[in-house]
Amino acid sequence: MLDTLYNIDITIFYFINVTLSNPIFDKFFVFITDVKNWYLTYLILLLISFFKGGRLGKIASISVLFLIIISDQLSSFVLKDLFARIRPCNVLPNVNILVSCTGSFSFPSSHAVNNFAAAVFFAKLFPKLKWVLYSSAFLIALSRPYCGVHYPSDIVGGAIIGILIGYLFAIIALKIDSFFKEKSTKLTDKFERIEFK
Repeated sequence: MLDTLYNIDITIFYFINVTLSNPIFDKFFVFITDVKNWYLTYLILLLISFFKGGRLGKIASISVLFLIIISDQLSSFVLKDLFARIRPCNVLPNVNILVSCTGSFSFPSSHAVNNFAAAVFFAKLFPKLKWVLYSSAFLIALSRPYCGVHYPSDIVGGAIIGILIGYLFAIIALKIDSFFKEKSTKLTDKFERIEFK
């Protein structure tokens, strides 16, 4: 059973990594797989969320920092070492390697964990952005097997883990927002009663 699943994983990997390979995709996926190319976008989104998103935006901006720290540490330093899966670029022949193939372990993909965690988190809080968020997370995750450094199951597993983390953090953020909303309402009611007296 495990051999069958692994063979399916390899078949899909080669389809993404070799069959779909072309010069346009090469440039596109190499660009989006590099986290450094997203820093400015992330910073702008955080600032917009903080300054234009009201109370929930401020809560989201602060919460997502903890979300990324936890999701990245969990995937990079706990789960990778636990599963100890060698990257495809280090074991498979004829891999189209487009980025640095490190010696770190493969499962789960931290790119998938982090981006799906953030996508689900913000989509739950700001539903109008969900398709942009999910599409971005999907493409960034897909870039990993395309560039030769992760199996498809690494990104599927990473996406599932990220979804769970993002959903949990979204629930916490909404509870915090609800708490402050209730406090604010009670405070307003108290001042109104004082004024009427």
